Amino acid sequence: MSKHRSGRSTSRPVGKAPVAGLPVNKNDEVVLDIIGMTHEGEGVGRVEGFTLFVQGALPGEKVRAKVLKTKKQYGYAKLLNIVEASSARIAAPCEIYDKCGGCQLQHMDYTAQLAWKRQLVVDNLERIGKLRVSGGGGDAGTDQTDGILVRPTLGMDEPWRYRNKAQVPIGVTEGGLVGGFYARGSHRIIDMETCLIQHEDNDDVVRKVKEIGRKRGITAYDEESGKGLLRHVVVKKAFRTGEMMVVLVTNGERIPHLDEWITEIRREIPAVTSICQNVNTKRTNVIFGDTTHTLWGNDVIYDYIGDVKFAISARSFYQVNPAQTEVLYGKTVEYAGLTGNETVIDAYCGIGTISLFLAQHAKQVYGVEIVREAIEDARANATLNSMDNVVFEVGASEDVIPNWKEQGITADVIVVDPPRKGCDPRLLETILAMKPERVVYVSCNPSTLARDLRVLEDGGYATVEVTPVDMFPHTVHVESVALLVKSV
Repeated sequence: MSKHRSGRSTSRPVGKAPVAGLPVNKNDEVVLDIIGMTHEGEGVGRVEGFTLFVQGALPGEKVRAKVLKTKKQYGYAKLLNIVEASSARIAAPCEIYDKCGGCQLQHMDYTAQLAWKRQLVVDNLERIGKLRVSGGGGDAGTDQTDGILVRPTLGMDEPWRYRNKAQVPIGVTEGGLVGGFYARGSHRIIDMETCLIQHEDNDDVVRKVKEIGRKRGITAYDEESGKGLLRHVVVKKAFRTGEMMVVLVTNGERIPHLDEWITEIRREIPAVTSICQNVNTKRTNVIFGDTTHTLWGNDVIYDYIGDVKFAISARSFYQVNPAQTEVLYGKTVEYAGLTGNETVIDAYCGIGTISLFLAQHAKQVYGVEIVREAIEDARANATLNSMDNVVFEVGASEDVIPNWKEQGITADVIVVDPPRKGCDPRLLETILAMKPERVVYVSCNPSTLARDLRVLEDGGYATVEVTPVDMFPHTVHVESVALLVKSV
């Protein structure tokens, strides 16, 4: 590998001294082979055994890069040009892809994205979980005695325009009000007129709100000073019903020219059936505050996942990719192996999306969630669907489920769908104490999935198979569903 170094001064500026003895230094230009990709989508290359992470480089490529930063064990480099391109490389269709932080993989062929996401799951299971994975993606009926079967990633036929929710931060430049995603690794807003992973109607609403704001002299919130009115525009689109909700997140109660906002939004975007205001006056980067008002229209919009109808409020969590949510939940039901006679516990049930999906196939479902508003939504959604075989309770799963056990409630299947940090250790202990025949683990983070599967395996369960599901095409995120069965 070649290296090109500029001459060095004998005196160094005051600051952090470079790490001695490394084969590269800051500002060196190097040519290196990319041998892998990190979970954040950075290419991994090596120079004389020293690892460099290169944003935008793909496995199998030879690239020229400039070293930006070095640490003891690794460093970061900027891609200068591609010497030999990967067969998976494509031209990113988005005009602001190189600036925006919303997507990370648009320069990678979609088939290659799906293969990489499967491999990411495999690598985590083996490296973190110390679990044995069988070779290949396999089909039903594959002999699984040689390890866990990790199936091919379930992708989309059309992996664009899939997001039903836009959460757009608002800022200001010399040209006036701007709104878009943050630039990679910063809170600098890249103004955006269209986003290829958002539904087109979401783009239209955001564009219209910015236009109205500019015309009416609306100020944007400034994180440093804490002043300015408009913080975020949140748009929700129900794919099945077509209904839309607009939420203006403001740093204060009063919105100037409010009647004109409502009139113009309704006139320009007839699908909008709900316009809300959320008030957040806290010095925080959390999007929503505690107070929400309906300014016009309905308090909720309605959508379906499969045959189940859901009411979606301004602050309720709802999966952003409805087509793939149906795939994800369908796999969850398949792994649960329900015949109609089972009792199922859904830990981390949220607004009841998985619970109600399961309730169509189970005798009884119990859902638990620590967020009170989510449980209120879950109960309302059960009533909306006339489902009387599901019970929801507020609290931490690791507290509520043992109480249920004391009441004589035993589970044939326990389903968990935790946040990125994975399951609370006490919940894993509770599952092992409950001894359900099956555990179905829905995960949004392969590393915590692997960690928790190891705990369950050590406690007497065997992981049978895992299916990755591509909920977020062109990003590095991957969901997975794992099936575990009691082995002792």
